[in-house]
Amino acid sequence: MSVIKEIQQQEQVFTAIRRDIHAHPEVAYEEVRTSDLVAKLLEQWHIKVHRGFGKTGLVGVLHGAKGAGQKTIGIRADMDALPMPEYNRFAHVSTIPGRMHGCGHDGHTTILLAAAHYLSEHRDFAGTVNFIFQPAEEGFAGAKAMMDDGLFDKFPCDEIYGLHNLPGVPTGKLAFVKGAAMASSNTFEITIKGVGGHAAMPHKTVDPIVIASEVVGALQTVISRHKNPDAGGVLSVTQFHAGDAFNVIPDEARLSGTVRTFDDKVLDDIENNMRRIVETLPQMHGGSGVLDFRRIYPTLVNWDAPLAFAMEVAENTFGKDHVIPDFQRLSGSEDFAFFLQKVPGAYLWLGNGDGSHREAQYEGIGPCELHNPNYDFNDTLLPVGATYWVRLVEAFFRRA
Repeated sequence: MSVIKEIQQQEQVFTAIRRDIHAHPEVAYEEVRTSDLVAKLLEQWHIKVHRGFGKTGLVGVLHGAKGAGQKTIGIRADMDALPMPEYNRFAHVSTIPGRMHGCGHDGHTTILLAAAHYLSEHRDFAGTVNFIFQPAEEGFAGAKAMMDDGLFDKFPCDEIYGLHNLPGVPTGKLAFVKGAAMASSNTFEITIKGVGGHAAMPHKTVDPIVIASEVVGALQTVISRHKNPDAGGVLSVTQFHAGDAFNVIPDEARLSGTVRTFDDKVLDDIENNMRRIVETLPQMHGGSGVLDFRRIYPTLVNWDAPLAFAMEVAENTFGKDHVIPDFQRLSGSEDFAFFLQKVPGAYLWLGNGDGSHREAQYEGIGPCELHNPNYDFNDTLLPVGATYWVRLVEAFFRRA
């Protein structure tokens, strides 16, 4: 694997930075310490810093030694942690109860910092690199918030790229997905209205619990009977709330959950079928239903040419044996999708290994999976990821 020697020599320095960020996790739009740290380092490396995008997000702008040129590339790293406990027992464990870098954003941030450091000392290109450090990826649309604050108006990008570590993929391998790579994320809340009353006299009520139970069953047919089997889609009811007493039939029941798809047409059909069920089925029992359907993150769709370019850079840098060209799409979601709706680009996966890096060295007590309290980022990826970003930037400016 052809890791840049200067970056490899700085591995311990950036490992310490990564572990410091891990020990001080900050959730969506609260990434103040992390943002301050990133800004301080970029400024030390003479990279111009622009703050206040998406509240805690920032952009580092680096012009080549041959001038700003006409070409601009954006590289993005997410900074936020998760509101969850950490069960690890190593020295850099979270110092904030109920907060954890359980998805590796500490690693993504450090990888981009390491690449920025190298590029700040090797500016042999004509063009501009926008290092985008994004807040609030974990369900709070930090990418969109940065765009709403004028990200691409003030820092236009010809192309944009992002990566995410992935446990289970061999350490350091890069995986690519053509087209729709990650699902859209959508939430729903359903309110069923009935008529409450004494539980011993149900004939005098319109029981919303019975109605809601039938709605749950009917919603399962949206996927099994109304969606083309060849089209990907998930509908999960994850909450059911009704009543507060043993002897009272309530007048209201509430359901909520999530819908994931890889295609807007499929999503439209699912929402329409859900609305039909929710609004008509309760009427059979004398009740009523309302669906509140919210589209949170769109489908992440990689652009063909940028994806091919990103894959070519990976093969040229690390060899074809370190590249997985036709990786499976994932039903998780990512707000990098908002960037790709605006700017051509691609999103890829960097293998985080099987967790042995953590278990052998840090006495881990559980699986090293994303969003798991025993997860930890694999620090051997820092020079790999940084090398990849550097080679991608260099190839981008060499490309006609």
